[in-house]
Amino acid sequence: MPIRPYSDALKAIAERKPEFARHLLEDAANSLLNGEIDEGRALLRAHVNASIGFEELGRRTGKSPKSLMRMLGPDGRPTAVNLLDIITHLAQDEGAAFEVQLTRRTVAPVLG
Repeated sequence: MPIRPYSDALKAIAERKPEFARHLLEDAANSLLNGEIDEGRALLRAHVNASIGFEELGRRTGKSPKSLMRMLGPDGRPTAVNLLDIITHLAQDEGAAFEVQLTRRTVAPVLG
């Protein structure tokens, strides 16, 4: 059985199950908003690979595909402006919009 590159495998899953890519994008945004920056970047990268690809994202954002790959890579440090620009274009591609809802977390009392 031949081994398929990771990005090709993601794209194949998204083609069979279109909701897969949308869930990756939603999970990425939730991770970023909850301070899980590394996880959020990794999920955004997975979403790009499963959907439009870095070449098309670069065309839409006016940024080089290699720069976008670095931003969303393990050592990437994208600015908030760049992350929001990326997320906006990816949501538009999905025909989606984000709504943010702030919820209060309950914290167990500290015994001691």
